[in-house]
Amino acid sequence: MILRRYGNSVQSVETHFESKALTEIGFRRDHRFAVPAEEFAESYELVETHDLTASAEGSVQDETEQSLLRDLEEQLAGIEAGLGEGEVLLVESEQGTDYPKTRSEQKNVIVDGENRLHFRIRVDPPLRIGRYRAGS
Repeated sequence: MILRRYGNSVQSVETHFESKALTEIGFRRDHRFAVPAEEFAESYELVETHDLTASAEGSVQDETEQSLLRDLEEQLAGIEAGLGEGEVLLVESEQGTDYPKTRSEQKNVIVDGENRLHFRIRVDPPLRIGRYRAGS
């Protein structure tokens, strides 16, 4: 289960990685789990932190960004699939502080004698995810 802090509570979320959204790397509350943040801090201990990043290159900006977001989502799903009993993931990245964003660079390249755009997109800063275990 993936959790994210909202004000004074920690709530379960699902990924919402969308290349056409203003915030490409997003999460939506799914209302399956909610607990006061203070109670979460008392009940769970940090086991490890993951800094997830991705990059992609291509000639179509939206397709390149979709590929990058798919890669990032697959990394997160892989970590979630490896959770043990009583473990959860918490999005550690905070809005306005270190929240991940896609960064794009473009350059002109010549392909078969024609000018074309080439895009290089990356996630910066990384998406920080903490793996937490319920205390005994």
